[in-house]
Amino acid sequence: MLFGCYAEVSKQEVEKIEEVDLVLGNHQKANIDKYIESYFEGRELNDKAIENYFYDFGSITYTEKTRAVIKVQDGCNNFCSYCIIPYARGRICSRKPENVIDEITKIADNGIKEVVITGIQVSSYGKDFENDYRLIDLLEKINEIDGIERIRLGSLEPIMITDEFCSRVAKLEKICHHFHLSLQSGCDKTLKEMNRKYTTEDFEKVVKRLRNLYEDVILTTDIIVGFPNETDEDFEITYNFLRKIKFYKMHVFKYSPRKGTVAANMKNQVSGDEKEKRSKRLLELSDYNEKEYLEKYLNKEVKVLFEEKEGEFLKGHTGNYILVKAKIDEDNLNRIVCVKVTGCEKENLISV
Repeated sequence: MLFGCYAEVSKQEVEKIEEVDLVLGNHQKANIDKYIESYFEGRELNDKAIENYFYDFGSITYTEKTRAVIKVQDGCNNFCSYCIIPYARGRICSRKPENVIDEITKIADNGIKEVVITGIQVSSYGKDFENDYRLIDLLEKINEIDGIERIRLGSLEPIMITDEFCSRVAKLEKICHHFHLSLQSGCDKTLKEMNRKYTTEDFEKVVKRLRNLYEDVILTTDIIVGFPNETDEDFEITYNFLRKIKFYKMHVFKYSPRKGTVAANMKNQVSGDEKEKRSKRLLELSDYNEKEYLEKYLNKEVKVLFEEKEGEFLKGHTGNYILVKAKIDEDNLNRIVCVKVTGCEKENLISV
């Protein structure tokens, strides 16, 4: 039996393997037991029934002592030219809101104070519903749950940060002031070839909206360097755009071809050495920005949800997702506590 992304994108190849009797895609693997039972009983299960079973009852949650990561949707409809996900994970499929709310309510009852709302393309949540229910509607309901003190969002498509979204999310006191906006490139030519659905001008408007909304907002992003046809000039345009935006942190990826994607067959693939040079420059810029942000908090008080003990320190994150290490009593674990910043290291603040 084979299941997962490889089975999804290479089903014909997999089915040629004599030893393989059963091939399951990503939406089916959560119910392996039912498919195996069906296989041995000699009958076929309806894919839609299995899909509904999974999204109604089989939530995917990763729970720590103080935080739970809730996956509210799967799949993607964007078909970016470099990405295999729409082929491997399928089209968007959202969990029913009542089941998400029920799960988070139970999580809160167990003492978890923070939830992270994620998905393959979480911005698309609800677009597969027949009504107009969207991610912001779900967030408003989660905000009402007693015991949950923080709601953090996973990676967002910038085009979802509209004026309406901002006006509604500003009223949710539990939303964390940290937004990870998936940019990928700061060059419009490259964005178009990536089949992204926005321009740098669109993106900059989103950044301004969020910075007008929250004084302490922190923005992070993903960047791909060395995309096919990205010239030295294109990269410099990206670099200068990133200098202007000043993200707190950037996750930099060197482009790697994925079989079955449009970009894998593009001409003018960038050399590995050039990707390495471009990656290094952006990582240096990211480190510089991070240091500058952290130094702004010296001698200021911050609210921290302390998550774990490390030696003589407790570690946790602020609402805008800055890591803080503080010398305070262990009784403060899983509590939001105000501490004064006395120093900073490469990736975190210190309170002693």
